[in-house]
Amino acid sequence: MGSVFGKNIKISVFGESHGPAVGVVIDGLPSGFDIDYDIISKEMGRRKPSSGVYSTSRNETDEVEILSGINNGKTTGTPIAAIIRNIDRKSSDYDELDRLLRPGHADFSGFIRYNGYNDKRGSGHFSGRLTAPLVFAGAIAAQILNVYDITIGSHIDSIYDAHDLRFDSTKITKDQLLMLRSMDIPVNDRSCRELFLQIIEEARNNSDSVGGIVETAIIGIPAGIGSPIFENVEAKISSILFSIPAVKGVEFGEGFGITRLYGSQANDSFYIEDGNIYTKTNHNGGINGGITNGMPVVFRTAVKPTSSIAKEQDTVDIKEGKNAKLMVKGRHDACIVPRAVPVIDAVAAVAVLDILMDHYGLEGFNKGRKHNGK
Repeated sequence: MGSVFGKNIKISVFGESHGPAVGVVIDGLPSGFDIDYDIISKEMGRRKPSSGVYSTSRNETDEVEILSGINNGKTTGTPIAAIIRNIDRKSSDYDELDRLLRPGHADFSGFIRYNGYNDKRGSGHFSGRLTAPLVFAGAIAAQILNVYDITIGSHIDSIYDAHDLRFDSTKITKDQLLMLRSMDIPVNDRSCRELFLQIIEEARNNSDSVGGIVETAIIGIPAGIGSPIFENVEAKISSILFSIPAVKGVEFGEGFGITRLYGSQANDSFYIEDGNIYTKTNHNGGINGGITNGMPVVFRTAVKPTSSIAKEQDTVDIKEGKNAKLMVKGRHDACIVPRAVPVIDAVAAVAVLDILMDHYGLEGFNKGRKHNGK
């Protein structure tokens, strides 16, 4: 089934954008971990539509109904099932999509894959609406990772052709990442916020959209986590990142930019300080041979411009078999990047938790918790 992720921590998402609800089942979690509902609510709030110019006007509360797996505020060790009801649906906006294919969407590929039975309202199961249960799963995973002092945070590296300051990938602090998580437009250079919003507003006024890049850091993962070849850290994280609608590229460390360096520059030289081994640079993003080296894990995610735009586009009338024109109706983000940030944080948490469970096992994971005094 294509909507299941994980080897040790398995998550399965379900639902459609304009169905009664979307939801997730999380299986394999260790028992006895404290779950803070306020943190869950805060993370859900980071993803849901806002009053910003970049955001859709669809007004969903994104309140999570937990059906199982948590009792008296602690994980029970059995599957967590949760749903998020779809309240603000306006399916009439999608009536003509039974015949007109939206450029950039999965209308045509989904039509072929599911023999025309796919739900097209709000993009159905292909919709960004399905990222809401992913954020819930990530909020659970992140709270467990916090026990082991592992922190994840992101900033918007670019919107269209404007760029923020990148992380100093050897010196990323927990306070820095937590600060970014508290910002509606998370940036390292505060002056970029207004510039990014201006670019998004210009695209919206032109009935268009823009994309961008999100840079993410994970700190606190010890060296030696992961495996070479198929179970490597880069493969696991990137595979779940590509589950986010609109993600078109992922690179770790310098990524494609490392090809413009000599080997003497690309190699991260080692040094010892206070008995610990570090690297002077972090061009490889904290990973060598698919295994963590103890430095921050840093990656960048490319998010394409929102496909649904009001500008007239060429398309095909699939029922009549002829060329046609389309102006997409409905309520859509002029830029999905700000709302993609908490989703990227969330799925990274799920992937890291799965990787750690693979390394330590359930028994070792619980021993580690006791060692950390939790």
